[in-house]
Amino acid sequence: MQGQDGERDRHGARNGGDRSPGAPDGTPAEASAETSAEAPAGTAAGVPPGIPPGTPDPEPRRGRPRSAAAERAILDAVIALLEAGEPLAGLSIERIARTAGVGKATIYRRWSDKEELFVDVVRDMEPDDPPVSGTEGLADLRVMLESLRTRGLAQRSSALLHNIFAQMKSHPKLWNEYHGTVIAPRRLAMVEAVRRAVAAGELRDDLDVELIDDLFVGPMLVRTVHRPDAPLPDDLADRIIMALLQGLAPAARV
Repeated sequence: MQGQDGERDRHGARNGGDRSPGAPDGTPAEASAETSAEAPAGTAAGVPPGIPPGTPDPEPRRGRPRSAAAERAILDAVIALLEAGEPLAGLSIERIARTAGVGKATIYRRWSDKEELFVDVVRDMEPDDPPVSGTEGLADLRVMLESLRTRGLAQRSSALLHNIFAQMKSHPKLWNEYHGTVIAPRRLAMVEAVRRAVAAGELRDDLDVELIDDLFVGPMLVRTVHRPDAPLPDDLADRIIMALLQGLAPAARV
């Protein structure tokens, strides 16, 4: 993902990377194939060779593999529409499906509603969450604080991503979906890292872990969200951790 130019080379989906020459309008071949596979049983696309039209399937089909190309086409379609100036509220599943070159059923097999889809679009545009050990305390906290910093940088460098977040906050259902599926799990992971740090003797054990977590996350959120003009230097996570560990009281005078 790069800044404002809309290129997404990280996913290999723009600039013709995944497009197959045989598909119409640049639609990925897999997406086109999946669209044709949506025809109901009894049609030419849904009946195996040698079975008369109208003959019901002997048993329901199961587990057709989800097409990565179709998913990529759908996510790219939403992003392209947003880049063209379409507001989130104005996007319909029909419009997205038409732009992606897939059927609506292809979208609904993956996302139950627009909110779920839009959340995945935002996650697709944001930097990936880094892996953490799941066994360390302060070390994992540092990784997650650094991830928060890089997401803040991504919002600053992408006018589109910044605009999407602004729109999300004015749509409670969409914001609640993002909060429940993205923000809440991230917060839980940080709280668990605080618990591990306390258990390992890296942090005090006489404070509420939720408060400790807020003390770590708070300064980074202030810098990334509430102070868009504030610098986000590479060592910011380390400086926050060090300030908290050392405390803010002045050193005792001898």
